[in-house]
Amino acid sequence: MTTWEPPAPALSVRQVLALERVLAGEPEVVAGAGRLDRPVRWVHVAEAADVGVMLSGGEMVLTTGVLLAGDEGKQAEYVRSLHRAEASAVVLGLGRAFPAPPEAMRRAAERCGLPLVVLHRPFPFAQLTEEVQSRLVRRKFAAVSLSEAVRTELTALITTGAPLQRLLDEVARHSGCPVVVANLAHRVLGTAGERPAVDDVLRDWERVARQAGGREGDGWIRAELGGRGERWGRIVLCGYRGDTATGRLLADRAAEALVLHRMLGGGACSWEEQSAQSLLTDLVGGSVPARQLLPRARAAGLPVNRRTFVPLVVRGRDAARLDRVLRLLGLPGIVAELSGSATAVLLSLAPDQDADALTTHFAARLRAEPEGVPVVVAAAGARTSFDDVPAGLREARHVADAVADSAAALDLPVVVRLRDVHLRGLIRLLRDDPQVQSFAERELNGLLGDPDEDLLPVLRTYLATGRNKSRTAQLHHVSRPALYRRLEAIQVRLGVDLDDFEQAASVHIALLAHDAQRR
Repeated sequence: MTTWEPPAPALSVRQVLALERVLAGEPEVVAGAGRLDRPVRWVHVAEAADVGVMLSGGEMVLTTGVLLAGDEGKQAEYVRSLHRAEASAVVLGLGRAFPAPPEAMRRAAERCGLPLVVLHRPFPFAQLTEEVQSRLVRRKFAAVSLSEAVRTELTALITTGAPLQRLLDEVARHSGCPVVVANLAHRVLGTAGERPAVDDVLRDWERVARQAGGREGDGWIRAELGGRGERWGRIVLCGYRGDTATGRLLADRAAEALVLHRMLGGGACSWEEQSAQSLLTDLVGGSVPARQLLPRARAAGLPVNRRTFVPLVVRGRDAARLDRVLRLLGLPGIVAELSGSATAVLLSLAPDQDADALTTHFAARLRAEPEGVPVVVAAAGARTSFDDVPAGLREARHVADAVADSAAALDLPVVVRLRDVHLRGLIRLLRDDPQVQSFAERELNGLLGDPDEDLLPVLRTYLATGRNKSRTAQLHHVSRPALYRRLEAIQVRLGVDLDDFEQAASVHIALLAHDAQRR
């Protein structure tokens, strides 16, 4: 799909004067030469002295001045009335009424900053009107066609269940400039466009976002997002190269689609969650250098200047619960679901805050909540450089995954760190080694693939608790005699004596490798 090029900006006064038909009239700018880049919305031929009351702004007025001749007061007031009506320029055809540019009109136009152009040769105004208005109509038609095309394409994407990012990519393709969606606090919820250009916008996002409402002359065009009398965000076209009217149409169509997408897509925080998930997924994946993600992190509301970062991965609690606890404790950070039922948390603390104490307090608060599923909070060491955050997130995930299968049986600390996973961490690092895989299959062959009994879960708990029969029976809600029968069946199938430390250790290592491979 090719990139759409925005239509050329609407004709300016300067461009109108450069048209071949206009040049035939030998135009001369006698006042307001610094305002020739004003856009021309329409061309209007009028001889009435009070024409200003009939204008709505942006018109280029053509006149011979026949009703103004001989009265300098009327001439000056005529110019002032056009200025009050926000006309783009006035073109005076020299001839019987005015053989030379009238000084009263020139002085008034210069004071008002209104371009005054005289035509030195007889010129049929109808030709100028036809030329300019045909061009304006073509541009208007192009803008309306673009508006409808965008509406159709975005609606089609919404009906197919496309994510927010897909919609923003389409808007960026049509606009040819970076596109940003932000909430009312200027926190960025989504971006699209060429990555370097987007990063340039995000580097100082909060400051430029607060000025965006008055910067449409620079191509900053925004449309509000909301419904039922309540605003909750805005979409901003950053540096749109086409004319402002077309940009507003495009932004309005995009806003309509985003409001519909949000209405059909779920809760009020879904876009915030998607933004955090995209950022943390990129950080964990490592495909994009952390320094390049710094503008996105800052724009997403994460403090990044002179901070201490604590990477966490949590199992057993969803992102919404973690976000609520962070807010309750007043801890700045972002939260996002990762694949594999894990949730990443990146805390951003002031240098004088105790990172270990606050992390422990956060984890203890999660553990204190009454839930059926045990919570595991895995943490990497605090990082003082944002460049080190990806490695920290990967370390925290490695720790969380290493203890995930036996979290209920293990006596884990409130915050699990790399030093706490011991053999489990090593086995998980070696899980893809073919010899380790072969070892696990060989040692557990008698139990694998048997759907009729829960012998493998019992073995896992028994070994994770240090071969504590009472604890294992309690966790599996069975009596001691029933547990003994199952342990006997396990030993028979595997051909081992679990009371022998070396044989039990071998089976334990094989089971850890099997679980790591399965994850």
